[in-house]
Amino acid sequence: MLYQEEIETMSRKKLEELQLKRLQDTVKRVYRNVPFYQKKLLEQGITPDDVQTLTDIKKLPFTKKTDLRANYPFGLLAVSMKEVIRIHSSSGTSGKPTTVAYTKNDINHWAEIMARCIAACGGEPGGILHNAYGYGLFTGGLGIHYGSEKLGMATVPVSAGNTERQVMLIEDYKPTVITATPSYLLNIIETMDKLGIDPQNTSLQYGILGAESWSQEIRTHIEERLNIKAMDIYGLSEVMGPGVGIECKEVQNGLHIAEDHFLVEIIDPESLEPVPDGEEGELVFTSLTKEAMPVIRYRTGDIASIIPDPCQCGRTHKRISRIKGRVDDMLIIRGVNVFPSEIESALLQFEELVPHYQLIISREGALDKVTLKVEINEKIYKSINQNLEHDKIKHLTARIYRKIKNSCLISVETLVESPGSIPRSEGKAIRVLKLNEKHVKI
Repeated sequence: MLYQEEIETMSRKKLEELQLKRLQDTVKRVYRNVPFYQKKLLEQGITPDDVQTLTDIKKLPFTKKTDLRANYPFGLLAVSMKEVIRIHSSSGTSGKPTTVAYTKNDINHWAEIMARCIAACGGEPGGILHNAYGYGLFTGGLGIHYGSEKLGMATVPVSAGNTERQVMLIEDYKPTVITATPSYLLNIIETMDKLGIDPQNTSLQYGILGAESWSQEIRTHIEERLNIKAMDIYGLSEVMGPGVGIECKEVQNGLHIAEDHFLVEIIDPESLEPVPDGEEGELVFTSLTKEAMPVIRYRTGDIASIIPDPCQCGRTHKRISRIKGRVDDMLIIRGVNVFPSEIESALLQFEELVPHYQLIISREGALDKVTLKVEINEKIYKSINQNLEHDKIKHLTARIYRKIKNSCLISVETLVESPGSIPRSEGKAIRVLKLNEKHVKI
């Protein structure tokens, strides 16, 4: 279903004409109303009149998360506080929070974009959507909620947590669409198993999952267990929230960027130069319609690539690959670069394991050491009489070691643990623990 067919199938020529006008308006807005951006532009000898084509985006300065923190809470506002009707914020667990504000028009645009996303994933007016994203300062819950209502779906604002109640509501209300983080949906599936409910026999048909990196193997597991199609959604608070990009149910390969609202670039994180379509780099976004807190060339830290081929679904907006990881999530283990998602992909080749794991990074002299905790499934656990010293476990541990060594080129100490021993997530999963640092990677 195309919620805004005229926009979603717009010709590249018309779309780029619209983007240019909106980019010029945005640059004028921040130059006039945001001292931070005015100073940045003047330092580079740039005025709004210098933006004459879309390629002129390269003349503009980058914005980083540290800039948002340095201007906390409202230093980057481009409107009066009288025009602000919503404020969201990050948790601030690794420093000052980042604050984002919205005008009435911003909220309306966001709802339209999200309605477009939900429709692309199988949602329809008159259907029921079970929203298990967290509500509050996190943008996920309310972002999905407003879009679902805009589309005309009955929206169940259950939020995250109280998992047995979630299962009861799915059984009773019979939603067709569920939205959650992938790790929390895995938690819901496990709870169904414990309650004696067959996950394949629910009313659910589509899942809209995001807010954390997840592998194709996790997608396959979720789809098989729930008998649904699972689509990836992308967004970040600093740019807007969920809805910046979405997979379509027809193809499930690449996230369509809402290009009428966001200008996307992929750059080399070292040289800061653009990379060719198809090559991986850091995602950069410029907002084109935000009034309260526009961002210019925001460096997301997320690694992806532009998919140059047109999509079979008929949408003409550019697609990006699924997020491989974050620039700062990449682990350097004894000189080898590896993303947690690559280890996840290797682990999910083992049918003896459940899709929950933790990587623990510690120090061994001058070098990093990786310990991998995995969890055996209940069936195997019972077959070995709950004996984790059994030869089957020793053989499994050796196979996991070889698989990760061959796939990721690193050596890991693997600990196979009993069912339910790894903490379950009600939001974003904690996959990497860095014991030699004061913070936890999420």
